[in-house]
Amino acid sequence: MGNDTSIFGRAAEEADLIGRHIEMLRVTKELQPIGIIRLSEVLGIPKHKVRYSLRLLEKDGLIVATNEGAMVSDRYEEFIRELPDRFDRLIGHINEIRRI
Repeated sequence: MGNDTSIFGRAAEEADLIGRHIEMLRVTKELQPIGIIRLSEVLGIPKHKVRYSLRLLEKDGLIVATNEGAMVSDRYEEFIRELPDRFDRLIGHINEIRRI
């Protein structure tokens, strides 16, 4: 959507952010423990964005910070299992809004 500053542009940015968080979780699970610099290199994402995502994922209880680096928490498997249902609910909500 480029430089779209409309409500749809912001919604697209939020969707991109969700995608980044999920990808970061997947890579963390695969390479754990992993530090910010390595995550930045693997994902091609600036370190400040990696820090931000890790902070949010830790707040949600999905990432645990250790001296060796980030690791996924015990909640990871449940979160991944629930993803299809969460996306289905979101799509359903968007479809409801479309009908307005």
